[in-house]
Amino acid sequence: MTSSLTAPDTPPTSETVDTDRSEARASRKASTIELKGLKKHFGADTIALDGVDLVIEPGEFFTLLGPSGCGKTTLLRILAGLETPDDGRLVLGGKDITDIPPHRRSVNTVFQSYALFPHLSVRENLAFGLRMRGVAEPERDSRVDEIAAFIQLGSLIDRRVDQLSGGQRQRIALARALVCEPEVLLLDEPLSALDAGLRSQLQVELLRVQQRLGMTFVFVTHDQQEAMVMSDRIAVLDGGIIQQVGPPREVYERPANAFVARFMGHDNLYPIKERNGDRLVTDLGALSCPAQAGGDLLLIRPETLDLIPGEQPGDNRLFATVNECLYRGSHAEYRLDVGTTTMQATVRNRGGSLPTVGDRVTVIVSSDDLVSLNA
Repeated sequence: MTSSLTAPDTPPTSETVDTDRSEARASRKASTIELKGLKKHFGADTIALDGVDLVIEPGEFFTLLGPSGCGKTTLLRILAGLETPDDGRLVLGGKDITDIPPHRRSVNTVFQSYALFPHLSVRENLAFGLRMRGVAEPERDSRVDEIAAFIQLGSLIDRRVDQLSGGQRQRIALARALVCEPEVLLLDEPLSALDAGLRSQLQVELLRVQQRLGMTFVFVTHDQQEAMVMSDRIAVLDGGIIQQVGPPREVYERPANAFVARFMGHDNLYPIKERNGDRLVTDLGALSCPAQAGGDLLLIRPETLDLIPGEQPGDNRLFATVNECLYRGSHAEYRLDVGTTTMQATVRNRGGSLPTVGDRVTVIVSSDDLVSLNA
């Protein structure tokens, strides 16, 4: 039986094509990506990757997240075969592909710029990769029609790419990458050029496509919210080193260190001065933290705090003055003066009254939401 990625000796029937695709997809789901000690330097002083070890499970939506220059795009380019590591190995489905050129890897990439051919129609763009692989015309046409229906390109199929909107081009770039049925799809910030509304819509669409296909997606972004919405797991990078790997909720709520805590959202971080039993002493005062672990910093996420009017004493309650309020419709963001220090609080707008600048409030801190971590 012929592969669905190569030209058959005789024109395939619909039955053999469907069988080939089923086998290809079954094989694709069985592939694990292993990165073993990857290192990459650019010149003598620039370390892009510094000994990265990582396993990406079959069928995961896995996101590489971090600030500009952290190494995430370099890592993606090594996966694609566009960069060669200085040291370490890359294994896909048990096969070492470190030195295999890009066109021989079962990996496709969707770039930020989409890299479509503007003078060709949508159909011709989708068929281009299949034609380069020598796929016979009957199967090529069948696969183009199938992916066009799957991505819901509809009446766009015969239009020129330069006549389409940014969102439509993004869908075509995705379809072109998927039509070749790779084991892994790499996505290099493909939504970053879109406006906020369209970007939010396509995040959901992209996630649904990945879930329906069961394909491994490796996604690069610097947008924390995007990563948390779309990912099964996230790897947070800084300085070419993986700082933490885990599900979005774990990475956000239980960050491994101060860098991850700060990068993943607004934070209140305070040095721990003393530990008295189950109480931690900081510039805020003493707070009960029964589940505390070792660490020299206390993290309190702003959205875990509740504010009530006036000064109402109780355990894990702090008295504060509202210094600043930013009203954002669904919620309000506060900067509070607590003794000699400050803290941030995010309060949902439930339709009632909200504290205003100058108000005295009581900050209720839940011990379950306190996290002790290292700098």
